[in-house]
Amino acid sequence: MAQTYGVAPADDHEDAQRPVDGVGESDALLGADASARKPKREGHATLSSSVGNLANTIIGSGMLTFPLAMASAGMIPGMITCLFSGGVAAFGLYLLSLCAVKAPHRGASFFAIAEITFPRAAVFFDAAIATKCFGVSISYLIIIKSLMPNVVAAFYHDLSTREPPTWAQSGRVWIVILMAFLFPLSFMRKIDSLRHTSYIALFSVAYLVVVVVVCYFIPIEGTQAPGEIHLIRFTPDFVSTFPVQVFAFTCAQNIFPIFNEISSNTQARMNIVIGSSIGGAAMIYEIIAIFGYLTFGSKVGPNIIAMYPSTSLFIAVGQLAIAILVMFSYPLQVHPCRNCLDKVFHMGHVVKAVTEGEEGEVEGEHGRSPDMSPLKHVLLTIAIVVSGFTIAYFVDDLQMVLSFVGSTGSTTISFILPGLFYWKLTHRDPNANGRLSTAALGLAIYGMFVFVFWYVLHRRMKR
Repeated sequence: MAQTYGVAPADDHEDAQRPVDGVGESDALLGADASARKPKREGHATLSSSVGNLANTIIGSGMLTFPLAMASAGMIPGMITCLFSGGVAAFGLYLLSLCAVKAPHRGASFFAIAEITFPRAAVFFDAAIATKCFGVSISYLIIIKSLMPNVVAAFYHDLSTREPPTWAQSGRVWIVILMAFLFPLSFMRKIDSLRHTSYIALFSVAYLVVVVVVCYFIPIEGTQAPGEIHLIRFTPDFVSTFPVQVFAFTCAQNIFPIFNEISSNTQARMNIVIGSSIGGAAMIYEIIAIFGYLTFGSKVGPNIIAMYPSTSLFIAVGQLAIAILVMFSYPLQVHPCRNCLDKVFHMGHVVKAVTEGEEGEVEGEHGRSPDMSPLKHVLLTIAIVVSGFTIAYFVDDLQMVLSFVGSTGSTTISFILPGLFYWKLTHRDPNANGRLSTAALGLAIYGMFVFVFWYVLHRRMKR
């Protein structure tokens, strides 16, 4: 029976062909007792929680740079490049969701798909993804470390005549406070358990949108006059700001956990999750970019919220909203980092040979390692969180290193791997969509181009 790409098996006949928790077709041929098999895991995450978690993975502090990106090219090119970047990211997520149905039942991961497509590189892929997520999580902590003293100072300025206490002006103290708060959240096994923090983070995003829009129509006293505004005007800064738009839509590290946990993970429902998350993020980015650019014109800086007078309580709450957004995005980086490290350290897992049936259906178990034991889950989480907070405590600026890790890792998991995975799975399948397979290869090539482009750009910037 030919496998239909992109459609999660919906009937019992198709489900019966998939391996069940370590029991494959070979076990059935050897007379394994069907009653001894473990029941298949089912997902319980709702559509809204899946959209919320994926959207929170996408939307981060990078949205504050979009007005500058628009200023570097003008309004029309800025709007087009934002939509283009979102569309390309959505295509990568779509390809990964199509690949996910080839993995064991609700056991999709980069490691599982890599074992089917590029088995010798599976561990290296997961190591790269884990490094990327770890680096991004540290950057979140450093952002909060530098932001919270300013937030406290702004609140004291507006609500009290006293100076803020000395401890509140120390970024390192806030790192310790933050660790005590985020430590429990980082231990969540399921990404769906983080849905409530994602909702809070998205409310923070909504507040930031309100700040940018309201401050355009009702400027706060002390706001500087805007510079020139252009519909089309390419400047040298466009070269450095375009990658910001590309990487602002990165969220592929969490698409597989969402696929595994969402109830009824059909392709139609996954398309809704992908479309709603990317579409919502693109809309928010466009609003912030347009109104931020119209407010400050060519004078806009790399952080739109920092352009407004910090003496306003309205703006101070906006800065707090950024801290909340980044804070609740941290566990969403720990989750895929831990899962990928589990695969990396599970080196004893034997990569099984990939065999294809007469009609091209992949048989056998791929990528399913035993469920992470509670002890391993705890130890990996402690190692990630403690090491990350330790680095953030002692280091104030990891911009270049973290930018390199985040950007190159984002390119790999968002463009290169989705394109290569789907192309490898389909380019020899006569029943597959040839145009989609070619487009997938094009996405991988595009990712490689962005990777090289970013590397050359930063080499020149260092000089």
